[in-house]
Amino acid sequence: MAWVGFRREELTCTGPGGEPTWYAFWPTLHHGFCPRCGTHLASVADNSAMIFRLLEQNGLEPLAHSFRHVAVPWMTTTLATARGLQIAD
Repeated sequence: MAWVGFRREELTCTGPGGEPTWYAFWPTLHHGFCPRCGTHLASVADNSAMIFRLLEQNGLEPLAHSFRHVAVPWMTTTLATARGLQIAD
C-alpha cells in the first residue's frame, strides 16, 4: 500500500460532499467516506496529528516497509537508497 499523510489542521474538504462521514474501523482508527457516494477518502487514528489517504501505486517507488522485523521468514524486501538517504529496517 502507498499512503500520503496530511496534517489535520492544514486539511480542508472542499468537494461537493463536504466533510467526510467518519466510521470506527477499529477502537482507535476511523475511516472517512464521502457522504454522497461512499468513496473512502481518508483514515485517522485517535490522538494523531495526521490524516492519511491510500494512493494508487502506479509509478511509485517504496522508500520504506513497515514491520519488516516481524515479516515471515521466507519474505525478503530490498530497498534502494533514495536521494542519498539510508533506509533503516
